[in-house]
Amino acid sequence: MAKEAAAIELIFDLVRGRTDGISKVDYAPQKPLFPDGPAGKALPRTSPESEGIASARIEGLLRALKESKTLHMHAVMILKNGNVIGEASFYPYQKELWHMTYSMAKSVVSMAVGFLVSEGKLSLDTHIVDIFKKKLGLLGMIRQKDLTVEHLLTMTSGVAFNEMGSVSGNDWLKGFLEAPVHHGAGESFEYNSMNTYVLSAIVTEVTGETLLDYLTPRLFEPLGITKVFWESCPKGINKGGWGLFLTIEDMAKLGQLYLDHGRWEGRQVIPEGWVEASTTSKVVPPEETGFSGYGYQIWMCGRPGSFAFNGMMGQNVFVYPDVDMVLVTTAGNEEFFNSNALQEVMETYLPKEGEGTERLPEDRNAYERLKRLQESLSKADKPSSALIRGGGWKRRKLRAEEWQKQAQRLDGKRYVLDAVYAGLFPLMGQVFHNNYTQGIRELGFGAEQGEFLLEILEGETLHRLPIGFGDARYTSLDFHGEPYAAAVSGRFARDEDGQLVLAVTVFYLEDAMKRLIKIRFQEERILVSFDEVPGKRIILDGLASLTDSVMERPLFRRLREKGNVDLVKVLMERTIEPVIEGREKTGDAEQKFS
Repeated sequence: MAKEAAAIELIFDLVRGRTDGISKVDYAPQKPLFPDGPAGKALPRTSPESEGIASARIEGLLRALKESKTLHMHAVMILKNGNVIGEASFYPYQKELWHMTYSMAKSVVSMAVGFLVSEGKLSLDTHIVDIFKKKLGLLGMIRQKDLTVEHLLTMTSGVAFNEMGSVSGNDWLKGFLEAPVHHGAGESFEYNSMNTYVLSAIVTEVTGETLLDYLTPRLFEPLGITKVFWESCPKGINKGGWGLFLTIEDMAKLGQLYLDHGRWEGRQVIPEGWVEASTTSKVVPPEETGFSGYGYQIWMCGRPGSFAFNGMMGQNVFVYPDVDMVLVTTAGNEEFFNSNALQEVMETYLPKEGEGTERLPEDRNAYERLKRLQESLSKADKPSSALIRGGGWKRRKLRAEEWQKQAQRLDGKRYVLDAVYAGLFPLMGQVFHNNYTQGIRELGFGAEQGEFLLEILEGETLHRLPIGFGDARYTSLDFHGEPYAAAVSGRFARDEDGQLVLAVTVFYLEDAMKRLIKIRFQEERILVSFDEVPGKRIILDGLASLTDSVMERPLFRRLREKGNVDLVKVLMERTIEPVIEGREKTGDAEQKFS
């Protein structure tokens, strides 16, 4: 299949260290800066006690999320009866920024389909071949003749054209319509983001508008959602199944809208019948998804009556009708679907059915403790003034005066890397946003207005990252015309051999990712290790179907049979976590970046 061949070629380019120009999809900068100006109408805030919940319970939930070793929380918001009773950013993330929602966007696409149905422009049993008859060839007419809108909504299309199609060519709709099928439409659940993409394409085909434009007056404006962005495919169709940026408060509004059966401030925004239909299980998904059922692009949770808008790596809107609560999270967890660990923490602190119906006496001390905790979570855990701590390796802590001396010693030094394929943007981000690196060529260090800078020459672009020691420094990074808000922190230490090590973490504040860079200094050379969070496990899981296909090719199959080695996996691990040497540039002329 051409789609598979193109994706496999992309993998081979990555493991061979090719970076520039490897994309099989036409790239155009899309993502804008987070808009200035006031946000839309805010949700009301109140104390937990006024909604029948003790402040100590919300405090316990926030502490549990903070202390978890497996959850990498970015922000959380807790609503009861439509009022915010708890909220926090987890440093250095900022809940006021929008955040990539990943597959949580699928539930928003479902809302658009609900509008089309209520307006009489579409029905659930409409056949896809009837919508796209002008775009279908004979092969597509035969293969997709039984496929309906409802099959797309319930992930039961059986179409083989999956997420990998989004990295293998420009015409995703054509690829889907002409693709073979794994099984008959409606026979079984098979999660596939391209089903949702086609729903977005249906909105555009039926209305002449993009999904975002269609939803703006019907959904976003009534809810006061003003800061929203949705990425598009090369043909200008919103991606649908992913690519949506929303603030956590606007995510919470969508959850509250569904908790209130589609009503907002006394107005029926989404038809009540559609809310009920979309949140009722239509098919049972595999157990490993962590959910008990699937409706129309919405997941059913284990707690009776509860449901979720779920995005990979911890982007969730959990709705609990039995206690009139909405819990919203953004995160960078290593989970494709629902994190049972996250849901277990959440539900440990939820009231039982029937609890929380009566207002509690105000507990000023407990409420003040909760507010102090919420404020402290958004701030750095600063080390003592005497020490900057290392981390992740055997090390000797450096006193402040020593790391400052090292910073001065490094000022002006430049290093040329021996290999050029690692990027400042994590590999997962490059794939999801089709924004591939041209490769880091040089690293340097500098000082400016009291700030210590890591300077990275990537392709022809010079990134200058201010590094915070103890607390992060905020900046913006531009990748081929797409700006990303970031925070950068660093630690100096010495490893077990006494070598100086600088560890730098780049937090991408609008996304689920972090880039980790560890630089070991060895006289006139450096050894640079790159890693990312979420890391290789989730990336390899996502590429499993393709890497399995590669391993079945005769050469790789023979290698595996001889040495029981999954060579593609080994090469991909090295690509995700590269270790690259570099040499110091010498001479006044060479000191400048090339």
